[in-house]
Amino acid sequence: MNFLHTLTGSFAQPAAENPTVAMIEAAYRHHGLEWRYVNCEVAPEHLAAAVRGARAMGWAGFNCSLPHKLTVIEHLDGLAPSAQIIGAVNTVVMRDGLWIGENTDGQGFVEALLGVCTIEGQRVMLFGAGGAARAVAVELALAGAAHITVVNRSRPRGQELAELVNTRTGATAEYAHWHPAMPIPPGTGIVINATAIGLNPKVDDQLDLDWTTLRPGTVVADAIPNPPRTHLIRTAEIQGCTVLDGLGMLVNQGAIAIRLWTGVDADRGVMRLELARVLGL
Repeated sequence: MNFLHTLTGSFAQPAAENPTVAMIEAAYRHHGLEWRYVNCEVAPEHLAAAVRGARAMGWAGFNCSLPHKLTVIEHLDGLAPSAQIIGAVNTVVMRDGLWIGENTDGQGFVEALLGVCTIEGQRVMLFGAGGAARAVAVELALAGAAHITVVNRSRPRGQELAELVNTRTGATAEYAHWHPAMPIPPGTGIVINATAIGLNPKVDDQLDLDWTTLRPGTVVADAIPNPPRTHLIRTAEIQGCTVLDGLGMLVNQGAIAIRLWTGVDADRGVMRLELARVLGL
């Protein structure tokens, strides 16, 4: 009997509302892996120490969530090609004694989105310009989106993301400053929230946009998994939109991370069922 399990986990702040631990440990159990996933609250000033500690304890890898997806890069030994383009990391893998940064956020989101619509040729309005938004924008562009409007309150960060899409992918992009009651332009096929607005425990927070400009048939997606039925998702449903909650993205990116760490293609149905159980869905 082996009492020494291989360790993986997550570094984030806040961490208590992140259900990733439940679905990944469910996958480990289902596939008979003697692995564990530890959810850790790590403040920005302690991130370097946490990465060193994971190395010292022989971790196989870890996830990074808010607010570490950009800053973790300076503590790694290298980046995978997609993470280099995105400039953000959500998954770290130990390879030959080196911490290598990957990004599975955008890949997971695109897989989920393809379940409800086509991406090729679409005009996208993306709220946010942080680590998750960067991953989503780049992967959407690589999947064939025609144009991405990056809406953000910080002009430098929003402009930087738009320029990244313009220079490193085949799509076009522009920055739009986020002002009160932001309208959704006609012709927009996909609207995405890639900010933390509405994330548990601040479940009553909502995007500052003109809700009357959400049109029937528009695809509205929220990257937030907890709660899955955010104010955005509920309101978009009332407006007749096709909605996509954050659970699909969360399951997909988690399954990709498990494959990177263990080599096992995890059963996504098992992972989603466990998420539904712990979230009371």
